[in-house]
Amino acid sequence: MFIEPKKDKSKGADIPLTVYYLLLVTIGWFTLFSSSHIPSAEVDLLNISNVYTRQLLFIGTSIIIAIMILLLDSRIFINYSYHIYLGCLALMILVLFIGTEISGAHAWIKIGSFSIQPTEFAKFGTALALAKFLNEGKTRAERQNIWIQASLFIFIPVVVIMLQKDTGSALVFFSFIILFYREGLTGWILLIGVLAAALFIFTLYFNEIYALALLTATFIVFWFINKKDKKKLIRNAVVYVLSIAFVFAVNLAYNNVLQSHQKMRIDTLLGKVADPQGADFNLNQSKIAIGSGGFFGKGYLHGTQTKLNFVPEQSTDFIFCGIGEEWGFFGSLVICGLFCALVLRILFISERQRNPYVRCYGYGVASVIFMHFFINIGMTIGILPIIGIPLPFISYGGSSLWAFTTMLFVFVKMSD
Repeated sequence: MFIEPKKDKSKGADIPLTVYYLLLVTIGWFTLFSSSHIPSAEVDLLNISNVYTRQLLFIGTSIIIAIMILLLDSRIFINYSYHIYLGCLALMILVLFIGTEISGAHAWIKIGSFSIQPTEFAKFGTALALAKFLNEGKTRAERQNIWIQASLFIFIPVVVIMLQKDTGSALVFFSFIILFYREGLTGWILLIGVLAAALFIFTLYFNEIYALALLTATFIVFWFINKKDKKKLIRNAVVYVLSIAFVFAVNLAYNNVLQSHQKMRIDTLLGKVADPQGADFNLNQSKIAIGSGGFFGKGYLHGTQTKLNFVPEQSTDFIFCGIGEEWGFFGSLVICGLFCALVLRILFISERQRNPYVRCYGYGVASVIFMHFFINIGMTIGILPIIGIPLPFISYGGSSLWAFTTMLFVFVKMSD
């Protein structure tokens, strides 16, 4: 049974976390303003049609959300963890029936001129639910299957998100494996995950025939090494069969699950095809913008690639390009440093907690933020496929900013 935090001994919000948050949202707004404002046009902060005005509104409401969370009793989130998770899941299912399609994903609920993406809030609900589940009193028999049961909290929203055709958001949910590892999941599972990813890439880059040949050669080598150990031979045979099944599953998923534009993005990233005016266009423009910034950048409001709209989705998924172009390698390094400091601070505070619930929730928050940061930066510089997820606290969008603000400040409140 987890220990509930005491009610009346608050030390206040963690100053470093609050500072990192304010710095990131401020940098995000100024970057958004630079990339969206036309130099010849008058600055009008009251015109809601301007992207930078709407983002300013999102930032203001996010700060209000943060203050409200800090004024609440943190036990509300602990006691209603499952309710919040189920509420987010219900909204995601509702999207399948009344949702609006944006950028190929049927994941938005449109309210007037604004759109809300419940998937962003589902990450928060999942972090809460996992923290509560992992710290409920369980018998030894119940704990034998704890990781299978905990995985259901992840796979259920992932299935719904895949039905919404939002593969990028679905991948983020697997970041909770970091939480599992911290709470006792064997490292072999992580190793299997890494090997599965390597086999996945190998299969796509070459084909299933080469993958099967590699698996067979590896199996033969281990058969000679362990031929006197019957248990190891059986284990190797099971792994070999499962690996073959995985290879065919990769091929099946690639041909029947992924959409054509997603397959094209993977093929171009792997270098199998070249499409400079199509699938390669976003990535090429992104590299040009970031590379043109040099070490110190072109200076604020002096970016040409972003100013002239050469970079698609430069306010959302590719906002890092504006930072790279105007502030160069140095500015990019500062942003990466802020994110690393934020994540490490969350982990540091989590490890100091006597309440295991708060520790688990903190690891969940850190995992999601890190995954978003890693994938977003990776796709803008061309080391990861373009899957369309925002850069936390910086990219344009109310749903993302509100959700990440909620996640962070619930942790701040729980850990004070």
